[in-house]
Amino acid sequence: MSAFKTSDRLILLPESMTQLFPRLILLLGLILVFLGTPVTWVCPPANAVLRQYQAAPGVMQYQSRNSLRDPAGYAWQLVLFKEFPPTQSTQFILRLVGFPGIVDLAHPQSLQINTNTGKLLTATDLFARESPAPNVGQYNVTDVITQLSQNSFLKLTIPLENNNNITLKVPSSVVTEWQWFATEVK
Repeated sequence: MSAFKTSDRLILLPESMTQLFPRLILLLGLILVFLGTPVTWVCPPANAVLRQYQAAPGVMQYQSRNSLRDPAGYAWQLVLFKEFPPTQSTQFILRLVGFPGIVDLAHPQSLQINTNTGKLLTATDLFARESPAPNVGQYNVTDVITQLSQNSFLKLTIPLENNNNITLKVPSSVVTEWQWFATEVK
């Protein structure tokens, strides 16, 4: 038995209780360290770049670029374009670039987009006739971008040659960036 004294009383504790206190203090310390750790140390940084340039005379193009990895660990580049053609309405285009020599995208097949609420959306393949490279796809997401809910994540099902698909998980931070990009970039 161990004893300690509070103001006027003497409290006796069994030996097992005195061994419990150092463990509780250690646990409390670990919890405080975990809660005090900045999120940037725990979460990987986002690889996002916003760009603006003149694509052609009179045509301004804005881009949001992100890099994601597929289930096999290969990098994909996701580029969301916002184009302002002089005689047409604004278009949102998503270009997907897979690892060269590893993936060949199937054309013309639509991109399937699953939201975290279970909604299935599709985007039309813009490289229906010819792609600049076998690992590149480009899709019209003008109608899709307005249907995305706040703080949601997406799963992109990309059609590949030989009737295969690959699924990319797009985190909510990228979707939030796309929504901001769609509404704020003028």
